[in-house]
Amino acid sequence: MTALQLIGLVLAGMAATLHVAFFVLESVLFRLPLGRRLFGVRAEADSAPLRLFAVNQGVYNLALAIVVAVGIVLVAIDSSAVTGTAVVVAGCAVMVVAGAALALTAAPRLLPAALAQGIPPLLAIFALVAGR
Repeated sequence: MTALQLIGLVLAGMAATLHVAFFVLESVLFRLPLGRRLFGVRAEADSAPLRLFAVNQGVYNLALAIVVAVGIVLVAIDSSAVTGTAVVVAGCAVMVVAGAALALTAAPRLLPAALAQGIPPLLAIFALVAGR
C-alpha cells in the first residue's frame, strides 16, 4: 500500500465517520429539542412532517458510510486489487455530490457543514487515484 493510498483511506474513514454522525443527528437526535434546534426547527409540531425526511436522510448517510467502510476493508485485504478502491471512490463521490448540493442550496448558512461533508471525501478520492 502506498502512502497516498493510506492517506486516502484515512480521509475516507474520516468521511465515513462524519456520515455516521450525520445519521445520528438526523435519524436519532432530530426527535429531541437539541436536534431540532440544530436544524433550525423551532416548534415540536413543526418537526413532525420533517421527521420522515430527516430519518430517511440519516439512513442515506449511514448507507454511504457503510459503503465506504466496506471499500476500506476490501483495500486493507488486498491493496493491489481495484475493487476496494472503486468502492471507496464511488461512495466518496456520492458524498462529494451531496456536499456540493448542500453548498449550492443552503449557502452561506450551511456552507461549513457542506465543506465538512464534501472536502474529506474529495481529498480521499484524489489521494486514492493518485496513489494507484
